Amino acid sequence: MSPARARTAAQRRRTKETDVQVKLALGGSGIARVTTGLPFLDHMLELMAVHGLMDLTVKASGDLEVDQHHTVEDLGLVLGRALDQALGERKGIVRFASLTVPMDECLVNVAIDLGGRPAFAYDLKPKQRIVGSFDTTLMPHLLESFAQTGRFTLHLTQLRGGNAHHLLEAAAKGLGRVIDAASRTDPRRAGRVPSSKGRIGA
Repeated sequence: MSPARARTAAQRRRTKETDVQVKLALGGSGIARVTTGLPFLDHMLELMAVHGLMDLTVKASGDLEVDQHHTVEDLGLVLGRALDQALGERKGIVRFASLTVPMDECLVNVAIDLGGRPAFAYDLKPKQRIVGSFDTTLMPHLLESFAQTGRFTLHLTQLRGGNAHHLLEAAAKGLGRVIDAASRTDPRRAGRVPSSKGRIGA
């Protein structure tokens, strides 16, 4: 299996509450330029990009003085749309990937199916609600929004807990790795979609 040539996307969402811009290239070099107004979230997205070898630019501004919710949700929605655009028709991709990632005392499994059907399961339990300035209760909302508009199934399973930063860092690194692995092309498919139905999605 080999990584495909860089597949790129650009998406933007502007509302009265937020302005979110995302540029994404799969099969890139892992270069990340991320500004969301939430430094811990920036760090998590940078980890996803670096370990997923995707080039990622994110510029997000929102009404953080009200709550983090709007910015986090809209960021997930735009990330998903960018990934969906970059994947195109998803012909020839591996489609599935799963990885168990340690981060010091924490252990997290991340599994993905880029089969066009959005679903989400998450049972991470950070011991601290606030890490830096980030509200960790919004992490599942970010990832579910990502999966919905990205049209993929995502499962994150906590195998061993501990420090909240370590737990979420393992998840972010694992997410990048499985996106990279599942989006790679398998030459044995000769450009066919990876489905017995002959099509991706419902």
